[in-house]
Amino acid sequence: MTRRITTFDKFRDAVSAYRLPRVLLAGLELNLFTTIGERTWTITELAKELKVSERGLGILCRNLAMAGVLLKKGTTYKNSRLGARALNTNHPAYRGSYLDLVKSHWTDWFRLLESVRSGLPIDHDVQDGPDYRRQFTWAMHHRTLETAPAIAAQVKMRQARTFLDLGGGPGTYAMAFLAKNPQLRATVCDREAALEVAKEIAATHRAGRRLSYLPLDFTKAPIPGAYDVIWYSNVLHIYSPENNQAIFRRALAALVPGGRFIIQDAFLHDREGLFPEEASLFAVSMLLFTEGGNTYSAAETTRWLKDAGFGQVKLLRIKKGMEDWEDGILEAAAPGSRPGTTVRRIGSRGSSKVR
Repeated sequence: MTRRITTFDKFRDAVSAYRLPRVLLAGLELNLFTTIGERTWTITELAKELKVSERGLGILCRNLAMAGVLLKKGTTYKNSRLGARALNTNHPAYRGSYLDLVKSHWTDWFRLLESVRSGLPIDHDVQDGPDYRRQFTWAMHHRTLETAPAIAAQVKMRQARTFLDLGGGPGTYAMAFLAKNPQLRATVCDREAALEVAKEIAATHRAGRRLSYLPLDFTKAPIPGAYDVIWYSNVLHIYSPENNQAIFRRALAALVPGGRFIIQDAFLHDREGLFPEEASLFAVSMLLFTEGGNTYSAAETTRWLKDAGFGQVKLLRIKKGMEDWEDGILEAAAPGSRPGTTVRRIGSRGSSKVR
């Protein structure tokens, strides 16, 4: 829920909100959840194992239990289900790449003033190499493991046969749509290093046999092929308005008549471009890490789509709690219609939000 800061007390509370995140990150940095594993520990035993003070660990664990990440009974602690699985390096469900990204962001956000002053990302002079790209791609896979199947279950593809995951990184969304739609064949388009990760992931899925790979810098080159659906998820915010508009024109050229261009992103929805709160805050990440990225309103994105030549643009309805971003999916239709098919329309919030 959005916090309106109107008093000094509310300002103080907002500024102090760093406390629990820092406690959670300290648990990760100590490798606490892996050390606890499946056992139940006293603070004395655990402090000896971790080579830290009993006083410090006792206060840390008490707060982790307050947050529900650990479970406390009397003088003992054990992992919650989350701690034992996603936060435990020894469990197959460990989300290590994404957790590493979150840990690094703590330090990165301390450098915000650098980017505010320069208008440049904090490490603008550091090369984005293949190793970083692989690590980041795995992080994006870990981020969307649950979200992608939930979205694929709600955005219907019954009429589609060809699907392009544009800037799709690990291909997590492409795999989710393939798993839900046996008639579908998909292509994931991204950099070579990202596609290597996508191939590793696809090799573990039966539907991965219907996935192909397109190495391409789509910010500069035309998109080859003709697709029923182009999925553009969490890519819009990386680029400037000018870059996105150029990509929209390339996407339109790669769609069949009546094809669908579906954008999932952190859209702003109010008249002043302030809310939802998470979408507004995410723009700060784009300032820190991209050359020209930002978060954009659904209204301005709609204008760009229509300027690029798309027809009807609508906001898709996704169930609350099963979405990536609040009201975060726009669908645009390419002009014309495919012979013998009807493009299925998903229920929308109505035209009042997208003008």
